[in-house]
Amino acid sequence: MKSHGSSSASTADQGVEKTRVLLVTGLSGAGKSTALKAIEDLGYDAMDNLPLPLLRHLFESPDNYRRAGSQGAIAIGLDTRTRAFDPQAFEQRLAELDVRDDLDVQVIFLDCGDEMLRRRFTETRRPHPMAGGGGVMAGVTAERKLLDPLKQRADHVFDTTDLTAHDLRRLLAGHFRLDANRSMTISVVSFSYRLGLPREADLLFDVRFLANPHYVESLSLLTGHDPDVGAFIARDPAYGEFFDGLTKLILTLLPHYQREGKAYLTVAFGCTGGRHRSVFLAEQTAKVLSDAGYGVTVSHRDTDIHANSAVGSR
Repeated sequence: MKSHGSSSASTADQGVEKTRVLLVTGLSGAGKSTALKAIEDLGYDAMDNLPLPLLRHLFESPDNYRRAGSQGAIAIGLDTRTRAFDPQAFEQRLAELDVRDDLDVQVIFLDCGDEMLRRRFTETRRPHPMAGGGGVMAGVTAERKLLDPLKQRADHVFDTTDLTAHDLRRLLAGHFRLDANRSMTISVVSFSYRLGLPREADLLFDVRFLANPHYVESLSLLTGHDPDVGAFIARDPAYGEFFDGLTKLILTLLPHYQREGKAYLTVAFGCTGGRHRSVFLAEQTAKVLSDAGYGVTVSHRDTDIHANSAVGSR
């Protein structure tokens, strides 16, 4: 996933007060409306389905887009439901905005797997905007082809296939919060390999080489939160050296990520069932990072299976 530096960094470099502009687009059913609402909750002035011809007019004068009380940040939703939407026209408007010294423009593209999109449209009984007479999957295929150039151009691509609405809000808050002086935020996630990789992961570690508590009768029904499970894993001769090297590696990398403008990082740990080893490693790693002064959140994707359709149908 590509990312720009923060608008505050650009302001410092050029002495210009920049307005951050997030253009939110992507596949129908991938969660654009959920994302736009989450970004609005972060303090952005948000508008949805702004006709492309009006995008140029909006930014002709600062009086058009800077309101009293605004935090200097705008989010605009644009997709195939938008009147006069055209990917080439979108890219043309984007090129015009990119050269502006007073704007920090970033494109967010929301993607999603075909089968999950089919499920979301089926469950909500909403027609796909590009389906015509061909049904949901015909619409998904046509829209994916149409929007692929925008996906390639996007600064941030979020795949919502396995995300709940809460997961998506957490990711967006990590990347786009407006606190100018905040340090890097880190999300540590555990998961089960049987249920697939977390698509949002930046750093991913496979801990299936450690002794598995699942095969110990007294530990099988517990999770990595339980002290007895943690003690069992920590007794594995491979654990100590691995964990020391792992945390040193992550702590070495973080300042370099920050220097490149990355404000949010997801570290994922996977094991077979997603209940014991990955949970314990996630919790222990989060503690080390928190003690080092980083803002850390921890989530365990597969200790309780969630409903994947929760992101929504838009």
